[in-house]
This record gives sequence, structure tokens and C-alpha cells, in this order.
Amino acid sequence: MTLVIRGRRVLTERGFEPASVHVRDGIIASVAALDADAGDAPVHDAGDDIVMPGLVDTHVHVNEPGRTLWEGFASATRAAAAGGVTTLFDMPLNSIPATTTLAALYAKHHSARGRITVNVGFIGGVVPGNTHELPALHDAGVRMFKCFLVPSGVDEFPCVAEADLREALPVLARLDVPLLVHAELPEHIVPVPQGDPSRYATYLASRPATAETEAIALVVRLAEEFGARVHIVHVSSHLSLPIIRAARGRGVAITCETCPHYLSFAADDIPDRRTEFKCAPPIRDSDNREALWRAVLDGNIDLIASDHSPCPPEMKSPADGDFFRAWGGIASLQLGLSAVWTEARQRGANPELLAALMSAAPARLAGVGDRKGRLAAGFDADIVVWNPDLPVDVDATTLYHRHPLTPYRGLVLTGGVQATYVAGVAVYRNGRVTDSLPGRIIS
Repeated sequence: MTLVIRGRRVLTERGFEPASVHVRDGIIASVAALDADAGDAPVHDAGDDIVMPGLVDTHVHVNEPGRTLWEGFASATRAAAAGGVTTLFDMPLNSIPATTTLAALYAKHHSARGRITVNVGFIGGVVPGNTHELPALHDAGVRMFKCFLVPSGVDEFPCVAEADLREALPVLARLDVPLLVHAELPEHIVPVPQGDPSRYATYLASRPATAETEAIALVVRLAEEFGARVHIVHVSSHLSLPIIRAARGRGVAITCETCPHYLSFAADDIPDRRTEFKCAPPIRDSDNREALWRAVLDGNIDLIASDHSPCPPEMKSPADGDFFRAWGGIASLQLGLSAVWTEARQRGANPELLAALMSAAPARLAGVGDRKGRLAAGFDADIVVWNPDLPVDVDATTLYHRHPLTPYRGLVLTGGVQATYVAGVAVYRNGRVTDSLPGRIIS
């Protein structure tokens, strides 16, 4: 053995129990009794801390190459390690070039190689006119594709219309990979503010729930027609969920996610001019938040992903607090586990739910569920150890993101990461990210 992690609350195939995880050469060799012989291997005694699979975050905007002033592979993967995320999947946009061609994918590989603390996979883009690129991207290791039904905010990644989806979906169905969809339709969005642009209520009114529900209805109709797999990212409105449930009932291969910010915040509480809260779709009211939580708890939302989408602070229009000029995106990669657990425990959830929603389910979506998302023999030794009772003060000195601007700043969350292992190598321990770079590119 090269490492043994033991504790009284290890998430095994039977649930949480006393156990020891034995690691050999980056792979879990066995999950054994708590007092099993460790031989000469170093031992991490987790005591009463929780030992579970590392988080898999399938919605991260790393922005490299091209916009490394926004983030980058080095800073993003260090932040991931500090947050217990052992594998992340990089969205195809906000980098230059966008990951819509094979050459762009190789540019991503070149930027990431030798600089990543955790594992990184790449999501391909579906944009008008690139359907012919999709098979080659898939052959090169892309396991998921992403499109926008509304302008994305960057010129390199134009949105698609129904005609473009009719070209791409038969190809993706043949490849048997999911299309991740930003589901808002532009005709339902108010481009010019009807009111004070520094008021959050004005921004919220400009992006009504109908923009999301009508977009999902379109995606469902096309997925059903072509037998394609689709995944709705960042569901913000509970009104979307009956459409998704009904589609599943008819056999449509549709899954969905929501994000920590939709589960943590409510429009009622967002002050005017606080543009760090801006995202698209927007954060809605407290009744909606509770309805999303009910869907999480009853299994109608499949997974939780961060949608980490940072930018330089000046792009948030701090001078005038204009929600319409500010970049839309929330930085939260390091904080997802703590943010979700803070709210989940108040609603009677247990840590096993977090492992299901933030490790196992995203691993399945990304096509790596045979290697990641479980603590079992033969799986990668990607492991997080965390204390569910530990207070987490969110301030600039604790964040590894390139920029510390986040709506969580100043909050005290609950549930602190104690250690993170990637392929059995400690990448976060004793309150700091180590210098190890065991992360691998997933292909």
C-alpha cells in the first residue's frame, strides 16, 4: 500500500461506517475494516471526519487560454483542491479559442498539461456550423458538449437556434454523449432595463422564468424526436421541473442540475448594486429556493455543479452597480461543498446526499462513473476528508480563486475540508494547498 485513510465515518458501499481505504499506486485497492493492517503505508486517521469520494464538478469556466486574467488552470485547480473537488470539467467558452474545434481542444491540453492540481476534463462546444467537428472532438476524449440558446456573452461562442440543434443532435445521439444546454430563449428576455439598472429587482424582471421553461420545452421536443441525451444546466426556476419530470415519464433521456447559489441565496435578500450576485439565469425568490431544495431532496434534480464563472472585479461594474453592464457569473469553485452543506443540514439532509449529488451523479454524467465518484476497489483514489461541523469563514485570505470577489465573501459557512487526495496524493492538507501536481487530463 502507498496510503491508508481510516476513520469512523467512511462512505462505503453500505453507507457511512468505520472503515479504512487502502490505496496502491493511485487506485483504491480495498475498502477494509477500520483496524485492517496498514503495513508500512502512511496512515491518515480521519477520526470522526467524513471520508467520501472527491467532488466531481461538471460546470467550471477556467477561461484559459486567452482570458487568464479571469482565472486559469493553475488557480482554478488549486481552488478546487481546497474545496474537495478532485475532478473538474472545463466549459468550452470564455477561453480563446473556444473548444469548438479539435485544434482548440489541443490548445486547452497544452495550457493545462503539467499545471493542474486536480483532474481536468474538457467539454466541447456546439455552435452554428461546427457539427462536422463533433466526432473528432469526441474521438479525442470529449465526453460532453455544451450549447447556449441565448447569447453567451462572448463573441467566440455564438448561441444556437433550433435549426442548429437539428443538425447536431443526431450526431450526438449517434455518439451517445449528452448535450448540456443553457436553457433560456432570447425572445423572453428584456434587453433594455425597465427601471433602475442598479436594483436587483430590475435585473430579475428582465429574465423571467418563462425564458427557461420555454427553452426546456424546446430541448425536450428535439431530444424526443432524435433520441438524444440532454442535460439542463443551472436550473434556476422550480417551474422547469414539471416539464423535465414529464419528459422523463415519456422516456426522454434528460437530466438536470442546479447550483449552490440558487440553493443558498434569494432575490429578496440581494441588496441593490451588489453585482457579485449577478448570474444568468438569475437567482429568484425565497419560495423558489425552497422549491428547488424540495426537488433536490426528492431526487428530481440529478446533481449540483458550481457554474464557477469568475471575472476581474472591474468587470462587475463596481462603480455604478449596474446589473446590466456587469459580467454575469459567480465564483464558487472552492466553496460548493460548504455552501450546499450549510443549507442541506438545515433541511434534514445527510452527507450521503452530498456524495450522491456532487460526486457520483456528475461522474456518471461525464462518463467517468466507472472510475470516479465512489470509494470502492478499482476506483481512482480521489478522496475528500471533511468536518461537517467546522465553521468556514469566507474571506480573501482563504480563497485560491484568482479573484476573491464572490457573493459568499463575509459569510460563515459550515463544513470545512480537512484534506483532499488526487490519485492518493495529498493536494490539500493542514489548511493549505500543497505543491503536488497529480492531476491528469481526462480523455
